[in-house]
Amino acid sequence: MVRRILITGGARSGKSIYAEGRAAELGERRVYLATAEAKDEEMSQRIADHRKRRGNRWTTIEAPLEISAALLAQRGKADSALVDCVTLWISNLLIRYGKEFTEKKVEEFIRRFPDLDFHLVLVTNEVGWGIVPDNALAREFRDLAGWTNQQLVKAADEVILMVAGVPLNVKKAVLCS
Repeated sequence: MVRRILITGGARSGKSIYAEGRAAELGERRVYLATAEAKDEEMSQRIADHRKRRGNRWTTIEAPLEISAALLAQRGKADSALVDCVTLWISNLLIRYGKEFTEKKVEEFIRRFPDLDFHLVLVTNEVGWGIVPDNALAREFRDLAGWTNQQLVKAADEVILMVAGVPLNVKKAVLCS
């Protein structure tokens, strides 16, 4: 049975490291789908740190916008794929194309889940637990991220909330034999 696992939590809560471990448990042919773009030195360093930590045991695909197509291209080639991270993906889409387009891409992405023949681990952020942003774009992003996470939770078999490096089961997979 192919599993869909959503890992969520705050910034620096241990989501990526935990997700890498979960994806590694699901098979040897691992794909890391990166949505980050190296637009400044700090982000370039974060990306380099992630690559170094993963080593050469992963096939890395950079797809800041078209994650559905990138994942569909891995059918028959992967045991598991890790998307890190959904929040950056929707930020990329929102800034370039707006809210309505981004919502359609999220819906399209979820509709394609049954077409994937490998396990899927998704990393996302809980961004609505802080202060109310002081500008319209930031509020739109916060709301879109919350809506996206709700849609992903509905489609996921398992949901993990990371708190200070500790995984908490929010939605547990029911495995049938």
